[in-house]
Amino acid sequence: MTERGARHVARTGSEFVVGPSRVHWAGDALHVDIDERASPLPRRVRGRVSVFPQGLSDFVAALDARGAHRWGPIAPRARIEVAFDEPALAWQGHAYLDSNEGDEPVTEAFVDWDWLRAPCADGGTVVVYDVRPRHGPERVIARRFAPDGRAYAFAPPPRQDLPATGWRIRRQVRSEAPPALARTLEDTPFYARSLLQARLLGEPVQAVHETLDAVRLARPLVQAMLPLRMPRRA
Repeated sequence: MTERGARHVARTGSEFVVGPSRVHWAGDALHVDIDERASPLPRRVRGRVSVFPQGLSDFVAALDARGAHRWGPIAPRARIEVAFDEPALAWQGHAYLDSNEGDEPVTEAFVDWDWLRAPCADGGTVVVYDVRPRHGPERVIARRFAPDGRAYAFAPPPRQDLPATGWRIRRQVRSEAPPALARTLEDTPFYARSLLQARLLGEPVQAVHETLDAVRLARPLVQAMLPLRMPRRA
């Protein structure tokens, strides 16, 4: 992905264009057409990601006491199809689509957060957002989303420790039993995404988990490193 200025961006009611890439609805699917160059190795990345929602949700929650940052799952459970020409890659499976928006940078509002999303045996999805803000009390949003998108609150289980990342980011997860880390998918100086085994609502789940360290993200050295992975075009 590449950060681009306003002259490279266009939006309508059904399409969002960023440079040569775009996101658009067609029928019952959201298509993401990607035409980019990877960084720091400048190879071509071109293909399509198609997301087929299996129930939409209108749930939105504030992540901070002021409501300056908001999160909501658009499609708590979905099907995904991935087809790339460069590199040659194709697969399909379960998916999830949400929205994060804020009126200020995340570095101004948060110390860190842990987030988890897991499919349930009944076709629903469970999400836990565990947030440590810079100001005000900690906030935990625990919701189970039915297959039709309706949201139900539940009492979050206790925090459990996970192994630190290669960059020594501390990770935790809400689970009713000790979790097991299956694989770290992304490991950066301020962010990690992982697959793990946990227990929620009385059942074992395979979850996608992320940790954001907003304090590290704000550091000048990390800010200087960002353009190496995400080039910027005015």
